[in-house]
Amino acid sequence: MRKSLQWVPEKRMRVVVIGAGIIGSSVAYETAKAGARVTVIEAGKIAGGASAASFAWTNATGKRPQSYFALNVAGMRAHLDLSREFGNAPWFHQTGSLEWYSRQEDWAAQQENADQMQDWGYGVEWISKSRLAELEPEIDLSAIGQSPIIYYPEEGWVHPVLYSAGLLRAARERWNASVHAFSPVETIDLSGETKIVRTTKGDVYEADVVINCTGSWADRKLDGVPSIPMASNIGVLGFTLPVASTLQRQFHMDDLDVRPDGAGRLMIHKISVDDVVPELGDLDPKGREAGLLIDAVRKVLPAVQPDDLESIRTTMRPIPSDRLTCSGWVPGVSGYYAAVTHSGVTIAPYLGKAVADEVVRGHVHQSLADFRPDRFIAAKNGMGQRS
Repeated sequence: MRKSLQWVPEKRMRVVVIGAGIIGSSVAYETAKAGARVTVIEAGKIAGGASAASFAWTNATGKRPQSYFALNVAGMRAHLDLSREFGNAPWFHQTGSLEWYSRQEDWAAQQENADQMQDWGYGVEWISKSRLAELEPEIDLSAIGQSPIIYYPEEGWVHPVLYSAGLLRAARERWNASVHAFSPVETIDLSGETKIVRTTKGDVYEADVVINCTGSWADRKLDGVPSIPMASNIGVLGFTLPVASTLQRQFHMDDLDVRPDGAGRLMIHKISVDDVVPELGDLDPKGREAGLLIDAVRKVLPAVQPDDLESIRTTMRPIPSDRLTCSGWVPGVSGYYAAVTHSGVTIAPYLGKAVADEVVRGHVHQSLADFRPDRFIAAKNGMGQRS
């Protein structure tokens, strides 16, 4: 008698992604899309770390060396691809950005950087004050003086929390990824063929590959896994009440960065304010730091009033110790991949695809050749690949 053939499903790679910020959500979405069975573990809220308090500027301006510039440009293009893939991407705004410096001694460096960006094929437009007035009529031109003005038309900004929520929802609905928030990782055991991740809640997850997307926490000491050396620093962001302003584009003046943040609110960053905040914590929206932010903005946007700051947040920016992206198999262990970067907002959609290619499909991305973890961590016994 003829035996019937029984269909046996192909074994799917099991991937555990640790961290659900803009990088972790990108990696989870793309690895699930590539065919892996994905579990996401997040210590706190989804996108509750640096992603929730990021200026979120998509750009490659001033990024060096050229390989790092190219990685950021690839990220900017990937945002456009992802927007088309979703049809409606409410998190992405390619509005362009404006730049000027008030001090004449800074103009030569601005010109040098613009020349380099143009040589590398980046969109750079020198515009007049009258053109700026057409683009953003509410900017007070007296605050600019005789400063040269650059418009970067390809740049934009992202809502990282909406981005993360959108990609994780799609990963769940389309490919049955599972997402676990408020589940800090306690231990990772990579000694066997099956990797074991345990949380402080006592939950245990098995995987073929574990991917570290923990950002500023990548240097945390965990038994069994090497840490990534980080030089993370504190960032401070101010958020206004809804303001009767039609500002559409972000602008960068000296050490001040301002952009719209939806529903009439403005987001404000000032590097010199970062420098006076020694540690993470709640800041008073009527306090000294808030005053420095709001005073700087009011010189450029008169519509903003002295009491318009609604909240002020601090975060720890995830910066690998050499300030460049770190992405690749971690030497010295098997089945452990790291994806950590300060340029997360810009390169997230591209890095997600690249990590999925390397982890699930086994395709090496030469675009990441200069950014491997082995520049920090010495290999042991030739390990550091997927087993």
